[in-house]
Amino acid sequence: MARFKEIYREKVVPSLMKEFSYKNPMQVPRLERIVVNIAMGEAVSNVKLLDAAVKELSLITGQMPVVTKAKKSIAGFKLRKGMPIGCKVTLRGDIMYEFLDRLISVALPRIRDFRGVSGKAFDGRGNYSLGIKEQFIFPEIEYDKVEYVHGMDIIFVTTAGTDKEAKSLLGYLGMPFR
Repeated sequence: MARFKEIYREKVVPSLMKEFSYKNPMQVPRLERIVVNIAMGEAVSNVKLLDAAVKELSLITGQMPVVTKAKKSIAGFKLRKGMPIGCKVTLRGDIMYEFLDRLISVALPRIRDFRGVSGKAFDGRGNYSLGIKEQFIFPEIEYDKVEYVHGMDIIFVTTAGTDKEAKSLLGYLGMPFR
């Protein structure tokens, strides 16, 4: 079983029950899924970049990404409806907790001049978004084999009703907020 799943059960649930005075453990917010998204505007002119991004994302997450396509045409960006412009992965269950473990304990500390993630990126419904500027922070990516540096968005979807509950949940799980 994933290490963070045990941490959630043994430490996070009792702490959140005490902090928000829940009467039932099922009321305690939990991490539902993590969505990792790479949007590549450059894929319009060079499709090979998208193939490399798909390969890297599958290495990072351990799951095959879905290629996302443009929803509408935008002439200014030379973009047509249906063109592949990115890829994403939705992680749930044990794979999600494994990824969270690697993100918090290995990847985030490797960011240069890292002082913690912003505590303001909540959406008002208990979900948190984290932007990463380059894929090199993950140990699975080999620096020499990368053709193009790109960032990614990581969205943490929780069952929390408010941002305060979600921030506490992620804080107890070890998210290094500033």
